[in-house]
Amino acid sequence: MSLQFNLAPEPEFSDRELGRLLFAGPVDFVKGVVAMSGLPEPDRLEVCFAGRSNVGKSSLINALTGRKSLARASNTPGRTQEINYFALGEERYLVDLPGYGYAEAPVAVVAKWQALLKQYLAGRQTLRRAFVLIDTRHGVKDVDEEILRLLDRSAVTFQAVLTKADKVLKSERDAVIEQVKGALGKHAAAYPEIIVTSSEKGDGIETLRATIATLI
Repeated sequence: MSLQFNLAPEPEFSDRELGRLLFAGPVDFVKGVVAMSGLPEPDRLEVCFAGRSNVGKSSLINALTGRKSLARASNTPGRTQEINYFALGEERYLVDLPGYGYAEAPVAVVAKWQALLKQYLAGRQTLRRAFVLIDTRHGVKDVDEEILRLLDRSAVTFQAVLTKADKVLKSERDAVIEQVKGALGKHAAAYPEIIVTSSEKGDGIETLRATIATLI
């Protein structure tokens, strides 16, 4: 029986407070990784953020952490070309993955970091959840489906996070949400709650913080 996909509810006060405290604490850049051999020791839970180039991943990470330039935001697709690790307190890693899809970079460079992305998703045993960012203006595209299928094969639970929700009218947003629900229904590893966010307006940020804070 297929799962019923819904928008994530507002978190309970206790969960919201856990999220606030977690992200109010230290968040430090650890390292940028260009090969699997460079990954930190798998000694703590980690969550990762994946999304096609220019989906607003860096802006979302900055909004989550309340730091304006923790993750480098850019209008140039494909700027992030390595796996960036951030220590979220002493018990979690927050991982910023290289953008997939179109990128203004040489073909060989794109191929190298796309291969690293796939190796990471398939082989990181401490990865608890992948948050797959989907642009609310466009919905799930073919390039997203490739990553979703990889997460299925890797048995990595993933949760869809819609970005830039403030950029579209409500009627358009509702239509995209339905399209995303339909796309996720095809994937066994999909978590059945969708988080809708706006980095500029702060929408959904508390929900995402609470979700990360309550993962065990």
